[in-house]
This record gives sequence, structure tokens and C-alpha cells, in this order.
Amino acid sequence: MKENKYDDEQFFLKYSNMLRSKEGLKGAGEWPELKKILPDFKNKKVLDLGCGYGWHCKYAVENGASYVLGTDISKKMLETAKQKNKHKNIEYRCVAMEDLEISYEAFDIIISSLAFHYIKDYDSLILKIYNGLKKGGTLVFSVEHPVFTSEGSEDWYYNEKGEILHFPVDNYYYEGKRESNFLDEKVIKYHRTLTTYLGTLLKNGFQINHIVEPKPPEEMFNIDGMKDEMRRPMMLIISAKKY
Repeated sequence: MKENKYDDEQFFLKYSNMLRSKEGLKGAGEWPELKKILPDFKNKKVLDLGCGYGWHCKYAVENGASYVLGTDISKKMLETAKQKNKHKNIEYRCVAMEDLEISYEAFDIIISSLAFHYIKDYDSLILKIYNGLKKGGTLVFSVEHPVFTSEGSEDWYYNEKGEILHFPVDNYYYEGKRESNFLDEKVIKYHRTLTTYLGTLLKNGFQINHIVEPKPPEEMFNIDGMKDEMRRPMMLIISAKKY
């Protein structure tokens, strides 16, 4: 059974109060860097895997995409997407990305934001994506950084006063399931090394175009805890092309 924490009422309420949930792309710290490496969407067919509220789907059609399919395992996510980011060129579909059948060379661009670390079988997913992209097509995705996911708890070490000491990095080469703490809830994610993220792309025929470890933008430093995000990487963004 694939975990779908986002349809839990309490968890979804907490998620809906996050800055990125309320303000969309401008509330996402990685967006300025992600935006720089996105391909031209004009007249392109786009697939967004784990689309959530559909912010990237809407951005794609606003920048010329002829068709966008946004998929997510969460009904609550998609209900919100249809309210906040509805468009005649966007179709939303409730399905786990592992179960989604993608026709051969159906899409010009496939994107995914902070979703692949929920997937157990990354290798099979990348092969599916490769087959689903047209020749010359682009994959752009973000995940939680391997440094961030390695130990599992995804929380700082604190002193007796509750002040941050440092961030734990442990069991880095032991890939697999992690029980992490996200929004004060236990969530299952999957840790993999940087070698696995990149090597799997190369093995399946992709050429890697961009590797980005986005820093929090300075204009967000006034947000509580944001300056501490400079102490370790939290996210990884990768762009790759099918040749």
C-alpha cells in the first residue's frame, strides 16, 4: 500500500498552512533557482508527477504549454488544485506515479517537485519517464537532498536550551526507507545517494544538463529559521535531456 499522508485531515491542514501552500511558487524557497532551468513550454505537452496544488501546471500553461497533465496520489491535493489552478489546458488525474501508464513519447517535458523521495523504486520510474518523453524532451525534478534525508529524522540536534547545534548526517550509503519527521508527523520517505540520483539518469540514457543545490533566497531570511537553511542543503534540483 503506497503511503498517502496528504489525505489525512490533520496532516493536510498543517500542509495547507505552509508558506508555499498559501503563496504558491513565490512562497517556495527553491523556486528562483528552479525557474532558471525550466525549458521553453511553448506548444509543449507537459506531465507534472506529484503535482500537489498544481502551481507548476498553471505556470506551464501560462507560459504557452498546449496541454498539461497533473497527477497526484492525494484527492485533497487535487481538489485544491482544481480550485486554485484550474485551466482549460490542464487535466488533473488522481493516480500514484508508480501506477501511471505513460504512452511512448507522449510528452515534451516531465516535471516533478519534491515527490520522488516518496518513491521506493526510482530506477523503474526513471525508465518509465525516459520512455514517456519525446526525443529531445526534458525532465526537471526536485527532491530532498541526500544530505538531508540520510539520517532519517530530518531534524537538527539541539542543546539543553533548545538551540540548534548541528544537522545529523549518518548512514549515508545505506539507501532505502526512512521514517522522517515532517510537520510534526511521521512520514515514510526513501533515501538515496547523489550517485544513485545521477547515475540512474545516465544509465537510462539521459544527459544531465543542470545540478542545483538551491540556497534560500535572501529576501526570505526574515522568516523564522530560514537563515539556518544556509547550514546544510535541503533540496536538490536536476535537469536532464533525452537524446
